[in-house]
Amino acid sequence: MSINRRDFLLKTGLGLGGAAAAGGFIPGLGYINAATAAELIDPLAAKQPHFPGKIKSVIWLHQNGAPSTLDLYDYKPELERLAGTPVPASFLKGIKTSTQGGVSKLFASKERTWKQYGQSGAWFSNLLPNLAQHADTLTFVKSSVTVGATHDISILKLNTGDLNPGRPSLGAWITYALGSLNPDLPPYVVLYNGEQEPSAGSVNWSSGFLPAVYQGTAFRPGESPILYLERPDLRSASQQRASLDLLKQLNRFGGDRRPSDTELRARLESYELADRMQTAAPAAVDLSKESEATLKLYGIDDPTSESYGKVLLRARRLVERGVRFVQVVSGYPSNISDQERRSWDAHSDLDGNHATQARMVDKPIAGLLTDLKALGLLDTTLVVWASEFSRTSWGESGTGRDHNPWGYTQWLAGGGLKAGFTYGETDEIGLQVADKDKGVDTYDLHATVLHLMGLDHLKTTFLNNGRSERPTVVYGKVVKELLA
Repeated sequence: MSINRRDFLLKTGLGLGGAAAAGGFIPGLGYINAATAAELIDPLAAKQPHFPGKIKSVIWLHQNGAPSTLDLYDYKPELERLAGTPVPASFLKGIKTSTQGGVSKLFASKERTWKQYGQSGAWFSNLLPNLAQHADTLTFVKSSVTVGATHDISILKLNTGDLNPGRPSLGAWITYALGSLNPDLPPYVVLYNGEQEPSAGSVNWSSGFLPAVYQGTAFRPGESPILYLERPDLRSASQQRASLDLLKQLNRFGGDRRPSDTELRARLESYELADRMQTAAPAAVDLSKESEATLKLYGIDDPTSESYGKVLLRARRLVERGVRFVQVVSGYPSNISDQERRSWDAHSDLDGNHATQARMVDKPIAGLLTDLKALGLLDTTLVVWASEFSRTSWGESGTGRDHNPWGYTQWLAGGGLKAGFTYGETDEIGLQVADKDKGVDTYDLHATVLHLMGLDHLKTTFLNNGRSERPTVVYGKVVKELLA
């Protein structure tokens, strides 16, 4: 006689707790192990990594719009020498451009000056004077590559590893594999500055085909980042608890009959988490108790960097409280006009655009690194500067740059890395990766982050429609040269 999972658990009186304790072979269902049953009870329970990880949390700094790393980190004297001349054909080999205006003349900003910093001698432009002081903390990847040169598509690939919606984001995979370190806060939080949600929105922090409980939770900018979190004045805590208990019973009754409905289970978990967050979340994002020195460290005293500084200070407070993955998407300063509200996407007026965007992020990111070090958190936290792609060596509209997925700079900082180290380089004009064998694609970056968390990207799997899926699809390698 066949038996389904729900009837077995109900009729034997074991319930999910009994199944978690017992495990074993069930006729008609096959083998259920304790871990599987335990995940049905609490999918966000902390789980063991594949091996001891170097870090516990990730702060993923997505520089939205694709900054020109040629104007930030990648000093190219040859580009300055050849500026205003056509791109030599030798540098265009292997490139298929889909640019709006084609390949124009090489471009170098007259506003840019360069200097080496620290014992590592890393180059920084005059746009990042504060971050430059951390030259010996950063681990540069100057041979980053990606696929695609359209913002929404490449942003999706940066976050999920695919060019099409439907796959889990990196934060969702980490949450699925490791669970939560703090039951009173979401293990995966998304922060952004500016007055509107980032382009393409929640698809970039989606759980994809993973259960919905692993998706990111977006916190809005401003003093009340979580809508409707506070309990109404006329409703007591006991009344709310009674309502939640009734909802739990009703949802579980429906969930037992629909065991594959992860949205229902996620909704149940979200109600319980929201109840706990009413105490924990306001404290986590409340900056009023921070000292004036700390606020100044993050640039919160400067109108241009204030909004981004608040976001990064909240990111520090969240990882301090055990949040696994904080995804920060850069927006725009709050003190600029509607016409000036742009991301790093500088197809024209690169000097004006990057001067504003760099001032917005430079001091807050430097402050974040300083603060994490002072609190002893940088040893267990990974900070990643990432973008969907970068910008070309040639100009566009006379004052800007087009999209470049063929060679650009990203960096990491934190536990388990070679600090003050640079991996790879671009060619003499900063257009393509010089040594293709050292190209670091999104998949490789994801595999390396997972490795630092104690996860083997080949063993982090989920069965979806009969196929064993993993975070790096069918690609990816750990960039071991970056590891200490």
